[in-house]
Amino acid sequence: VYGAKGFRTQNLDAMASEGMKFTDFYVGSPVCSPSRAALLTGCYPQRVGIPGVLFPERLNTEWDPEQRRTKTGINPNETTMAEMLKANGYATGVFGKWHLGHHKQFLPLQQGFDEYYGLPYSNDMRPGRNAKTAKSPYPGLPMMNGNEVDHFMNDDQSMLTKEYTEKAVDFIKRNKDNPFFVYLPHSMPHIPLYASEKFNGQSEKGIYGDVIEEIDWSVGQINKVLKDLDLEDNTLVIFTCDNGPWLIFGEHGGSARPLREGKFTTFEGGQRVPCIMKWPNMIAKASVTSEMASTIDLLPTIAAITGSDLPQNKIDGLDISGLLSGIETTSPRDEFFFYKGWQLEAIRSENWKLHLPHGYSHVIKSDSGNVYGMENIKSEIELSLFDLSKDVGETKNVAEQYPEVVKSLLQKIEAKIEELGDDEASGSEKRPSGWQKEFEAWPFENGV
Repeated sequence: VYGAKGFRTQNLDAMASEGMKFTDFYVGSPVCSPSRAALLTGCYPQRVGIPGVLFPERLNTEWDPEQRRTKTGINPNETTMAEMLKANGYATGVFGKWHLGHHKQFLPLQQGFDEYYGLPYSNDMRPGRNAKTAKSPYPGLPMMNGNEVDHFMNDDQSMLTKEYTEKAVDFIKRNKDNPFFVYLPHSMPHIPLYASEKFNGQSEKGIYGDVIEEIDWSVGQINKVLKDLDLEDNTLVIFTCDNGPWLIFGEHGGSARPLREGKFTTFEGGQRVPCIMKWPNMIAKASVTSEMASTIDLLPTIAAITGSDLPQNKIDGLDISGLLSGIETTSPRDEFFFYKGWQLEAIRSENWKLHLPHGYSHVIKSDSGNVYGMENIKSEIELSLFDLSKDVGETKNVAEQYPEVVKSLLQKIEAKIEELGDDEASGSEKRPSGWQKEFEAWPFENGV
């Protein structure tokens, strides 16, 4: 339903025909950890102190602790979507990739989830990955069950999508008589790519297409169990992802065409993603909206739908439940800010997108598949204004033609920088991440 070719998505297509497809939906970051923090807290990730990807490298005497790579995670003082719903009587479960801190105080059971099964970070963060350049070797890839390591993954990840899905379906069945919240963040299509035997080699798009077809199957399994248990009419189902395609991996990375660039960038291809929502009798069938919305809007929207209390800490999300129900025709979100790391790089307001001057990596070679080290070129963009209603690919800079628009957007940017900052030292409303003062050992392979 978003125009992709080479693989079949009959379950997602059916979901769109039964619900609402968003064309202008944004994630909080062009990379995974901050994007997931934004989704679960309803905040720009800079507000909650997770501006970049968290890594599990072993701490040793050669590692600079000031880089904070092994000691950070989601601040336990933040209220997650799971904590909000659990306080309202919901059973909560997460099955899949977490990537918001792998030490105990950061894991899901300490963030409002009753159950957790999955990998604590990306499926490529395993022994041997980037071995020539890594300052410290990666530990074994641990499959977590609650707070404990269930087992260490070998090089075969072909059953991950199926296993996560079966765990989520089982959770739904066990909680069919209770209000429940299921968070199912699949490890793939993050590389490395694997599909189970049933899907391996079945698409026209190689292993990437196989992976997407299996994720589509997963969506179908979730919707099927809801229908079988007569829960469909009372359940909101949301499908989206955490960032744009990893273009440097070529055919293994996906595509955001006609959007510009992909993962790691604040262009549309990095943060505008698919989103489909289904809720029979509440969301009109086959509805399509070009209104702006974001993953940071999900927490306040779900709070409104469920009658849950919002977090006491300030959030950035807005309630779009009226847009879902059709009571409102416009979204309350009329602007969105694009950060990479601590730097504010762009703003969208209505159909205008203004980029401040910033650097980015542009992929110039993409034919090596599922291996690291493909080529890209460091590029720069000047102060640039794009009219997304006419130029979704961000190709024609019209800043000189619309100086008043540029001036207005720069004022909005200045106000946001005053609030959240655009470097690590500034920003009055920025809250700290979960900084672990003393290193806590975990039973990973070879010690950690």
